[in-house]
This record gives sequence, structure tokens and C-alpha cells, in this order.
Amino acid sequence: MTRPDAVALRLPFAGTWRVENSPARRVPSHGTHLFATTYAIDFVAVDEHRRSGSTRDWRTWVATEPPERFVGFGVPVLAPVAGTVVRVHDGEPDHQARRSQLALVPYALTQASRARDGAAGLAGNHVVLRPTGGDAHVLLAHLRRGSLQVAPGDRVGFGQPLGACGNSGNSTEPHVHLQAMDGPDGTTARGLPVVFLDYRVHTRRGAPHVVARGVPGEREVVEAL
Repeated sequence: MTRPDAVALRLPFAGTWRVENSPARRVPSHGTHLFATTYAIDFVAVDEHRRSGSTRDWRTWVATEPPERFVGFGVPVLAPVAGTVVRVHDGEPDHQARRSQLALVPYALTQASRARDGAAGLAGNHVVLRPTGGDAHVLLAHLRRGSLQVAPGDRVGFGQPLGACGNSGNSTEPHVHLQAMDGPDGTTARGLPVVFLDYRVHTRRGAPHVVARGVPGEREVVEAL
């Protein structure tokens, strides 16, 4: 059941994406209330076989991989709601991706240093929107360096391109991180619950079903209507 005070949004992309770290599974969704991530949700683009990576070889199992190997890298990220751009940050590099457990070990050891870098180290390249007629703010993070198409003060409509999916900040493979919060600065704001409107859930068997209002579950594959 979704909360009546949840910030109503639409999915910020086209195509099929797998849900990770969903607040439908647990709260706080990312294991902490820090940085307003209480109700944050991650989306990973997948192909028709539910795979996020287009290539698998020895690097997949023991090393890092170029982000270009992944379905989502470079895919447009769209405004999930009409509003005003409050903050924009660009210039952070897109890291090598890490599916290998071996490659994840050194990454985990540098987690604290990324946290010390604040928004740039954690969210990477990102956009913060303030929805029209509301006090909430919506963050879309881990965007591709050089892809941002908006600036502070711009008014955007629902579905307008903001940038492209990348692998910047605290990210192990290209994905879109979305969260709502009660202020523009995640280091001081509190996380707010979200709800998504009009999307389709693809099941492994049978026809997809439409959800008019809800929070996608962990590992569900969803598509915007």
C-alpha cells in the first residue's frame, strides 16, 4: 500500500528497466536514512532477456568492464514530473562497471571516500527538480558525464530529456537512482515516499499487467506507458 502523502511521479525513461533497492521491499531502501535515501529506488535498463549487460567474457567474472557494454549507458533520462530545475552537477567521470565479486572488493573499500566527497562522490552527475505546485524535490543521479541538457531555473515538462543514464558517482553499473526529499540538498534533507503512475510490469510468464499507481517491487521489470 502506498502512502497518501507520497510524491507522485512517472517513470523517468522509455524501455524496460529492472528495479533494484525498492522501498516496496524495505525502508530505508538503501539501508540508511543518510543523504535522504530513505525511499530511494534504482532502475537498471535490461534487454528482452532481462540482461543489463550486452556482453559477457572473462572480464565479467574477474575484472571491471567498460560502461558501454551495458544496455542503459547513454539512454535518455526523462523528467518524471513537470517542474523547475533547482540543481545540476556535471563533470564527474563514468567509472568502469563491476559485475565481478572480485572487482567489487576494492570498490567497497573506497566507499567511505566517496561519501566524504558529498553529492559529487555519491550522486555523481545529477539533476534536482522541484515539481510544480509542491515543496518536494526529486533527485535523478548517476547521469552520464556531458549529457545534461538542463540548467538551474529551467522549467521542464513531464517526459522532457534531462540527460542520459551513466555510471558516475557511487555506482557499480549504469543505472538511474531516483529519490524524493523535502529540500534540494540531500546532505540535510529528509527522504520522502514516492509513488509511480501508469506503468507496465513485465512478468516472466504471461502478458504484462498495468499498474495505475504503485511502487514497483524488487527485481520487477517495468516499462512506462
